Amino acid sequence: MSCLQQEWPEPIVRVQSLSESGVSVIPDRYVKPPSERPNPIISDQPLEVEEANIPLIDLQDLLIGEDIDHGSTIILNQISEACRDWGFFQVVNHGVTLELMHRALEVWRHFFHLPIEDKQVYANSPKTYEGYGSRLGVEKGAILDWSDYFFLHYLPNSIKDCNKWPALPNHMRETIEEYCGQLVKLCGILMKVFSINLGLGEDHLQKSFGGDDFGACMRVNFYPKCPQPDLTLGLSPHSDPGGMTILLPDDHVAGLQVRRGDSWITVKVAPGAFIVNIGDQIQVLSNANYRSVEHRVMVNSAKERVSLAFFYNPKSDLPLEPVKELVTPECPALYTAMTFNEYRLYIRMKGPRGKSQVESLKSPRRIVT
Repeated sequence: MSCLQQEWPEPIVRVQSLSESGVSVIPDRYVKPPSERPNPIISDQPLEVEEANIPLIDLQDLLIGEDIDHGSTIILNQISEACRDWGFFQVVNHGVTLELMHRALEVWRHFFHLPIEDKQVYANSPKTYEGYGSRLGVEKGAILDWSDYFFLHYLPNSIKDCNKWPALPNHMRETIEEYCGQLVKLCGILMKVFSINLGLGEDHLQKSFGGDDFGACMRVNFYPKCPQPDLTLGLSPHSDPGGMTILLPDDHVAGLQVRRGDSWITVKVAPGAFIVNIGDQIQVLSNANYRSVEHRVMVNSAKERVSLAFFYNPKSDLPLEPVKELVTPECPALYTAMTFNEYRLYIRMKGPRGKSQVESLKSPRRIVT
């Protein structure tokens, strides 16, 4: 992605610094248009839809070490229905210890409360996004989100550079390594489940991702307190451009919302749960049997929020298109082929823009509504 520019179009302002300055009015750069503000969407759907929550799935009886019990049809069906109907679900008894989950959140919370000069060492650029950032997209004058973040690469090893990970607080790098290693295992299990549920061989989707030569990265989101949370968002509506996302949410304050028809559902997190969502690349591979779903993040006037988003992605230069076994005369291929490198360039240029990127891939032979 050498066409990306080296510098941001305007001087970077850390949202945390704005929050901690005590401003009572947020700058215009963060004020969303009225139609995009975090007010409930008016719809004809009954009230109980607004009170819904994404599915909660217990993986305990599904896992035999790192293998899958194919006889666990109830759990397999629950995951299948969640992928087809919601694009989101929560998992518990997933194999990652609560101690590690808590430690990962707390070291990152500690990082964002370090002195600004310690964080600025890791300031990022649009070239790779790796490091300490405060905006997505390089359009000059764009309306920004109320958040800071830290983005890092984990796989492939050819682009992994632990020296770009924070050295502070103590044991940060060891915690990142341990945490990401566990998430890779969990994603590998879920990829097998997705393949089985689509009627493919257990390793089919993983092979489509490049086999062992896949990608993994993490973005740690920091949403500072906001004096006018009704005017802005921590992260604008988008679907994730990669394959699958495993989110470790902050258990102190809600913020994630998932689009459900014409409504936004505020996710209620179960204790010890990860939130899993389908990304655009699996939507493409599955020929829209599984769908990535728009989501956004609200901010809070009284509490800050930290979350860890782990992205499991295909090999960056491998063209992806619908799996031929899922293409039939009745359901022809919905999407044209594109590499993940080409695909994610869009969001790095434009920032989060709903589902406009995956929609642009629709084959001229087949338009779906």
